[in-house]
Amino acid sequence: MAFYKLDELAVFVTVGREGNFTRAAAKLGVSPSAVGQTMRLLEERLGVRLLTRTTRSVTQTEAGEKLLRGLIPLLDEISSLVDAAVEYSDRPSGTVRITADEFAARFVLWPKLKPIMEQYPDITIELITDYGMADIVAERFDAGVRIGDTLAADMIAAPIAPPMRLVTVASVHYLADHSIPQTPEELTRHRCINLRLPTHGGLYQWEFSREEREFRVRVEGPLIMNSVFQILEACLAGTGLAQLPDGLVMEHIHSGKLVEVLAEWSEPFSGYHLYYPSRRQHTAAFRVVLEALRI
Repeated sequence: MAFYKLDELAVFVTVGREGNFTRAAAKLGVSPSAVGQTMRLLEERLGVRLLTRTTRSVTQTEAGEKLLRGLIPLLDEISSLVDAAVEYSDRPSGTVRITADEFAARFVLWPKLKPIMEQYPDITIELITDYGMADIVAERFDAGVRIGDTLAADMIAAPIAPPMRLVTVASVHYLADHSIPQTPEELTRHRCINLRLPTHGGLYQWEFSREEREFRVRVEGPLIMNSVFQILEACLAGTGLAQLPDGLVMEHIHSGKLVEVLAEWSEPFSGYHLYYPSRRQHTAAFRVVLEALRI
């Protein structure tokens, strides 16, 4: 029987997931050379080559790919068992990883997560900004946040924010020099600020709904940005029209700095939900976070 060490197998799985010694080393908190040395020792112990190395990436050999597929669920189960044992500690502890878009992270999650960090000093929260529909199981997140409650199989959705609207706005300075659009189709004749989705690289299509009719409009303009907060600043400066979450712009509408247009084409829809795997055994730390976020 081949001799191996569990920590070496754990490093191998991390390398397989990251596809790169440098990223795997950062994940593990060690040097890339230490990761490389561990992989060489494991291959020597097993007597088989597991990895094919290039200057830019690391891929699995056929034997390595087969081993990786088998190890991932086993090591995940071991991690769950260890987390379950920690449940018997007097205080919830451990890391809770969540992925969300930047508006949800700042306005929905952070106000509720900040008290948790003060009340439970042994809980670490890792909050990753992502506009895409992340595969939270494959990417080892405990939960994700997205608008609406439509989910893939084996997922649970918990509402964490009230219904919301996407609001089309412009500054008073912009509207002083341009006509007010009466229909979404007229936006094609306006200067609009586009959002570049950081995850997928495409441009966000503006969304509208009226009397159960939903559609999208591709807009054009002088500026493309990858942050709704950057877009808000540009809109306030009079660069063009923008479509943003109501929670981000209502203060500026009430102050008179921004004007909402096409309000009749902006109906409320289901707000942010926290979604997470139904089959995973959740830690005490995750349950603390879930109860703090749920409405």
